[in-house]
Amino acid sequence: MLKYWVWLAELPGLKGPARLALLRHFGSPEDIFFADREELLLAEDVPPAQAKLALNRDLSIADRILAECQRLGQRILTLQDAEYPQRLRNIFDPPLVLYVKGRMPALDEEAAIAVVGTRNCTPYGSASAERLSQELAASGAVVVTGLARGVDAAAARGALRAGGTVVGVTGNGLDVYYPYESQSLYDDVAAAGVLLSEYPPGTEPERSHFPARNRIMSGLSVAALVVEAPERSGALITARLALEQGREVYAVPGPISAPASVGCNRLIRDGAGLAAEGWDILRDFQERFPEKLRPAGDFPAWTPLPVRRRAAPEPRQRPEAAPERPEAKPDSRTVSRSGLTDDQIALLRVLDLENSRQVDDLIQMTGIPARRVSSALTMLEIDGMVHQHSGKRYTRLVTLAE
Repeated sequence: MLKYWVWLAELPGLKGPARLALLRHFGSPEDIFFADREELLLAEDVPPAQAKLALNRDLSIADRILAECQRLGQRILTLQDAEYPQRLRNIFDPPLVLYVKGRMPALDEEAAIAVVGTRNCTPYGSASAERLSQELAASGAVVVTGLARGVDAAAARGALRAGGTVVGVTGNGLDVYYPYESQSLYDDVAAAGVLLSEYPPGTEPERSHFPARNRIMSGLSVAALVVEAPERSGALITARLALEQGREVYAVPGPISAPASVGCNRLIRDGAGLAAEGWDILRDFQERFPEKLRPAGDFPAWTPLPVRRRAAPEPRQRPEAAPERPEAKPDSRTVSRSGLTDDQIALLRVLDLENSRQVDDLIQMTGIPARRVSSALTMLEIDGMVHQHSGKRYTRLVTLAE
């Protein structure tokens, strides 16, 4: 039953890998719900402290969420539903449930391109995002965006301008408009495509939600386009996640003196495809999607799409603006080993608070295979426990309790 999926997805303190491991062991959330303590502790790859959290049999949260979804006209897709995109199902940590508003396209059959970039974009970044997304949509691609300020919003407007399908992935509940002036854009995306979130109705945006959201954006897509990104940007996390998920990465070049283009220029230097127009990306996928993609021809000179604005909803309390990526400052908090994988624990033990270490050094020091090191570092970064510096060097932000 659907309520058991929501129960499992919302169990307080239970980490994503533990949820998936429990699901693999028992086969369904309902079987997890009715398992006794001894059965839960036998689940492979689930730390005992995490397994015991499934003894919480309170269904009140799930019942409330289901009632809210019905009231708001939202659907719920589970990991085992046929409509759940196979691309997303195959990533390292797929969401157990997706909250859906709008028409869900058959994304496995589409050339979906995630368009990402900084919130504090320049006029050049905004114009590039809107123009390239317009070209992508007009040429048959589906544009995936995070709907944040800046590049994300410009990408959505450009794709809508071309009459294309837009997938908006949010780091909050679909009934919570973030940024708060974006309700019209949310409504337009839901009408022309679909809004998706792994967070239930009423969930406010939080810092940790945005890197987690980014893995969904890249997971739904065949490629990621970084339009404008400074040296430290959540868009660069999306690019790295895309590479780890086997997706292609493209970037828009910018002036070598522009701080907002440092990340994009470095991506291109390191092998990302250069994107000056939409077909620079789509020509690489034309053979894979021959019935979907075609060059759209020349576009008139770019003019911005008017943005309809509404007053901020009241009396909702407005949280602090949530940055795409946590500040790289040492964090004095101590974290328990409960909920961490053996790989994550090993990496935290060899990482330093101040002196950064390269990935190759971490592989040698821990003896863990490269792919597992990369996956563990990604999840630690999403949870705000490590920070990635330029040159793929890492420091830890927390102290591991022994």
